Amino acid sequence: MLGLFKAIMPKEDAFFDLFSAHAKTLVAGAEALHDLTAGGDAVEAASARVYKYEDEADEITRQVMLAVRRSFITPFDRSDIQLLTTSLDDAIDQMRKTAKVVSLFEVKTFEPQMREMTKIIVEAAKLTEEAVALLPKMRLNAHQLNEIAIKITQIEEQSDQMYDQGRKELFVAHRNSDPMAFIVGIDIYSHLEKVMDRFEDVANRISGIVVEQV
Repeated sequence: MLGLFKAIMPKEDAFFDLFSAHAKTLVAGAEALHDLTAGGDAVEAASARVYKYEDEADEITRQVMLAVRRSFITPFDRSDIQLLTTSLDDAIDQMRKTAKVVSLFEVKTFEPQMREMTKIIVEAAKLTEEAVALLPKMRLNAHQLNEIAIKITQIEEQSDQMYDQGRKELFVAHRNSDPMAFIVGIDIYSHLEKVMDRFEDVANRISGIVVEQV
């Protein structure tokens, strides 16, 4: 009976597999967001990809929450599992919100700083995937996990600078000609900055888990 019980319960490794799958959707979503800022005919297809990966992330989130409820043994605290999963999901949710604004306002051209921001968002997503892959042996990988968290924080600071520079350039370009282009551009910049903020949240969440477990 005990053997049957163990067989039907989620294993600890399953959580790490789900975290890894979740991180992969972030990388794919970030790459789609970067492709979106190429503009022109690429926008519609890239937006559809962002939506697709966000849907996949939602399903992974559902599986994690179900596994938390069904498991007696988890790799670390249940609340930390839920918070990490939520922070991963928030990142790709924000990508979807960005793509939605682009579609809503029928944007086909993007400022250079917008494309640069999506480039470092891809970098942050890949660092997140790398960090998640280290979680199964976090005690051995504690130093490397902390280094990755620092890198993501540094990238977020770069994003802040791009955000400020991009808004300034947008204002100078449109203050006497096209106020609507300025308003829409500011909205896109704001969403891109929030995407990067969500990755910093993930890094902070992982750092917190490492501190508690090591």
